[in-house]
Amino acid sequence: MKISKGALAAIIIAAVIIIDQAIKIWVKTHFYLGEEYTVTSWCRLLFIENNGMAFGMELGSKLFLTVFRIVLVVALSWYIWKIRHAARAACGYIVCLSLIVAGATGNIIDCVFYGEIFNNPLPPALAQIFPPDGGYAPWFHGKVVDMFYFPLFSFTWPDWMPWVGGEVFEFFKPIFNFADAAISVGILALIFFYHKYIATPEALSQPEPQPSDAVHEE
Repeated sequence: MKISKGALAAIIIAAVIIIDQAIKIWVKTHFYLGEEYTVTSWCRLLFIENNGMAFGMELGSKLFLTVFRIVLVVALSWYIWKIRHAARAACGYIVCLSLIVAGATGNIIDCVFYGEIFNNPLPPALAQIFPPDGGYAPWFHGKVVDMFYFPLFSFTWPDWMPWVGGEVFEFFKPIFNFADAAISVGILALIFFYHKYIATPEALSQPEPQPSDAVHEE
């Protein structure tokens, strides 16, 4: 049975949100803040929280970031709905947009609800969901839960190097969550494989070329 583009988008968005929230709630209730679990030398779980955007970046006020994410999700969701029947809209393009919407929604849930439904005790105490004394922040001011940490390799810059001599360089240093990964994959795939839709979005509204019935005489 062939699945429609709209249904595909809905499935991807729902799946990413469920997986993202399941991981975050598990980490939030089983790790104390700052706790680290080593899977391998280059793959670790490290529970941190942040007020910013993807990979822990800080940009603007907390309320502004939350409202910006909501506006972005609403706009992209409407766009996906609008082009779901467009013949020229490739399934891969829909998948990319759906990953971005799902990832942004996953982090929105943290920002909007986590401050109310979790507490934030000092380590090594674990957070509670729906604590009797209430949450740690008002609505729209919750912190985003991050946990994936992949320090693939590190080295120390030679002392003779200007500005960075003697400092330790680590790759990959950002700590992120499943929602951040979905957003990053969606954006990178858009740039590399579907940039034509970004550069000329009007191409989606053009009719599919039809085979010519004309008979050419020699």
